[in-house]
Amino acid sequence: MINKEIFTKKLSAWYIIFFLVGAVLFGVILNAVRAINMAEHDAFALVEISQNPIDETNSEFLREKNARLRMNPIKGVYLTAYSAGSEKKMAEIIDLIDRTELNAVVIDIKDYTGKVLYDSEVELANELGLENNITGDLKELIVSLHEHNIYAIARQTVFQDPILARKKPEWALKNINGGLWYDYKGLAWVDPSIREVWDYNLAITKEAIAMGFDEINFDYVRFPSDGPMSALKYNNGDLEKYEVMGQFYEYLDEELDKYPVKISLDLFGFVMEKTGEDDMNIGQRLEDALDEVNAICPMMYPSHYPSGHLGLANPADYPGLVIENGMKKGAHLFENRKAVLRPWLQAFNLGAVYDAVKIREQIDMTEKYTDGGWMLWNAANRYTEAGLKVVE
Repeated sequence: MINKEIFTKKLSAWYIIFFLVGAVLFGVILNAVRAINMAEHDAFALVEISQNPIDETNSEFLREKNARLRMNPIKGVYLTAYSAGSEKKMAEIIDLIDRTELNAVVIDIKDYTGKVLYDSEVELANELGLENNITGDLKELIVSLHEHNIYAIARQTVFQDPILARKKPEWALKNINGGLWYDYKGLAWVDPSIREVWDYNLAITKEAIAMGFDEINFDYVRFPSDGPMSALKYNNGDLEKYEVMGQFYEYLDEELDKYPVKISLDLFGFVMEKTGEDDMNIGQRLEDALDEVNAICPMMYPSHYPSGHLGLANPADYPGLVIENGMKKGAHLFENRKAVLRPWLQAFNLGAVYDAVKIREQIDMTEKYTDGGWMLWNAANRYTEAGLKVVE
């Protein structure tokens, strides 16, 4: 009897020890899981939000996200994927933004080659070998940008997509004589009227939202303009080109309306001066986009206007006149509409040397007509304080 009591007491002691050890281990594991969850909170939260409609919440994460989405005006610079993937270059850009009125960057995630320029999980991109990860860890970069209160915009080319056209020729624009149609640069285009092309691009967009971008900027949202146009076979039937593009804009609005992101479109600068059904034969009109997206970004580079425009032999020499003309003719169309006007401005030497005076002249004229901001384009990503206001 005594031996049985001793055995029972020893067994109880072992139970207590096992229980305590188990509790300690459970606590360690729980704390580790909590630490992981804390470290990845933003990433998981954004993925969840980007895949599901936004609900009402008071989380700090969403408050910060919503604050960025309310930033206005946006004043940005364009960056290639190579620049985004360079620590040295990004340090220079962030320092420039910290010192000036700039507050945004526009980063290529899919460019004129059609390549997806980050580590993508989009099924078709992987299946067809359309990925070329130049940017590196975009999530980490976006976190760094947000720490400096920098608005992050992803630039995504859409219908100029030569690699997708080659890999999926049934989605490509065709030559009336057979085979793919190529523009003067030797680039093939996908057909803007094909829904599968829209869906593929939407998958890339949603992935960019999940990485933390605040805005998606769609470029080449049009039919081709340069090439053997008489040999180009269109497949939009009875629809006008601007009707096809209008349907695409509506598609973006419907599919992305509940996501924590803004949408912008790059359009030809001449769109500011066109009226009625004039879509420049590429499908671009302001009217079709004004209530479908958050910002419209006409490319108003003075060097891109032809000789004789406004009676000027070289429009690039007169940036203020060129910008003001477009603004006078088109800015009023944005009144009481969803989209704000935020043009691309010239920050590169073409037709004239674009020094501080010419850059500032464009900015001042833009800000006279819109509070939506502006973005500077330099394909080589060479930016300085020239033309910019320095913050105290």
